[in-house]
Amino acid sequence: MDEACGVNTTEPAKLSVCVYCGARSGAGPQWVQAAHRMGEAIAQRGWRLVYGGGNVGLMGAVADAALACGGEVVGVIPERLQTLEVAHKGLTQLVVVQTMHQRKQRMAELSQGFMALPGGIGTFEELFEAWTWRHLGYHQHPIGLLNTEGFFDGLLAFLAHTGKAGFTDDTQHAMLEVAQDADHLLERMTPGMKAATGSFQMI
Repeated sequence: MDEACGVNTTEPAKLSVCVYCGARSGAGPQWVQAAHRMGEAIAQRGWRLVYGGGNVGLMGAVADAALACGGEVVGVIPERLQTLEVAHKGLTQLVVVQTMHQRKQRMAELSQGFMALPGGIGTFEELFEAWTWRHLGYHQHPIGLLNTEGFFDGLLAFLAHTGKAGFTDDTQHAMLEVAQDADHLLERMTPGMKAATGSFQMI
């Protein structure tokens, strides 16, 4: 155990969770605080954080918090975005790829679960792609939403609307694990991550 953060170093097999989140910090301190707590919670479980490799916004906050707790952090970033997103230089590993498609595929290959924190259009795109991959059978990994202060309430209401309109169904909606704080979300995702078999494969 790490005395500062209570890190569990006895986990028999390290799990890796892919976190999607904003390269901006948001308009209030609660978003950075939520990202910071998620980074701590991942490291405290002895898990590895996989994320987009940036050093700004919520991306930087979640990575810095995990590193401060002694956690392993792997960032994956396209060469073109190293300057734009200010690539994090203090990670356990920084993987530089050529394209956004390679970035998302590599992040998926390294992970047993996916989650979205508050963010913008990039975060939404990554969330929906991972969810679509799950629906199409490319993986069976859990997908989580950190619904800090109801950030995703509007999205969840819209998804309910798409169900009523006949374009989505309960089976698809049930693929999302939703919680308002880091610890509860990770607890809900843990069984699915431990049960995940095989690796992500893009056909």
